[in-house]
Amino acid sequence: MKKRGFTLVELLVVIAIIGMLVGLLLPAVQQAREAARTMSCNNQMRQLALACLNYESQSRSYPPNGWNWYWVGDPDRGGAGQPGGWSYTILPFLEQTALFQLGADGEPDQVTDIQKNGARERGEVPLAIFLCPSRRATAAYPMGKHQAVNCATLQIGGDSADLVVKGDYAANSGSKGFLDTGSPSSLADFPNGARRAGDTDTAYNGLIFARSTVTVGMVRDGTTNTYLLGEKFLSPDFYTTGTNGGDNQSFYIGQDCDNDRWTYNENGYGNIAYYQPRQDRPGVDYCYSFGSCHAGSFGMAMADGSVQRITYDIDQEIHRYLGDRADAQAVRLPD
Repeated sequence: MKKRGFTLVELLVVIAIIGMLVGLLLPAVQQAREAARTMSCNNQMRQLALACLNYESQSRSYPPNGWNWYWVGDPDRGGAGQPGGWSYTILPFLEQTALFQLGADGEPDQVTDIQKNGARERGEVPLAIFLCPSRRATAAYPMGKHQAVNCATLQIGGDSADLVVKGDYAANSGSKGFLDTGSPSSLADFPNGARRAGDTDTAYNGLIFARSTVTVGMVRDGTTNTYLLGEKFLSPDFYTTGTNGGDNQSFYIGQDCDNDRWTYNENGYGNIAYYQPRQDRPGVDYCYSFGSCHAGSFGMAMADGSVQRITYDIDQEIHRYLGDRADAQAVRLPD
């Protein structure tokens, strides 16, 4: 009996059909993976928001965002006297108490070598919950600028830059735009828990900002209608370089574009376009706006802990009002 095999034409047809099926299937697989990553990103924002709410339950105010970019967290200080940002303050509520306590020396009004070395050790540990899984891997990334006063010396900039923890989420500092409210030159100049003359919770109208002590009662527009935190815009050009102004330092620093964003510029700092939420795009170097790498929408956690997906074309006025905790504007997120 004569054995029959495939002809070359038949083989090529089968290969073409398989190639066509793979071509049809691959986008669906990629879309499913991205949907899973977006869901994971939402879950991370929800965990961060719940950590902020747990802090509020204990301290009766949302976590403050420290002093400014020349300071990182100090485990011996708290409240408005905490120099580190909100992401540092909520570490115990993310089951990261050991990281939070690194550098504890019992000296709230002095910067000791114990504190500095602990701050450096902490800053070199990346946390997955701070990084969007669609944007970049869980790793430490280059330090681009500003040596913190209370952290052991880090190599800044260039190929030899030290690698530090980064974050893809930012607190809502409101709609007044960026303000440099200054920073004490030493811990002794700013007693633990105290506020400097002129520091008030009206400097910004968001929920988390420099030396803030915003309570739930101050969120007059309702916790479901006010941003708490969300995804921050970052150009793909700077995902791994540490050279963008909104991603060039440790995520544990005090108030800076690295860890907070704004919804408008009522104080006139920068072009209004800087504050419009946007999808990550190469060649764009804004560091004031919310946004993400996800197609179609970015995620925001509200002051009640819920997480919403918001389209990039949200009306600028609505976005502005959602950043203001007490503007008496009856706005709601679009369905």
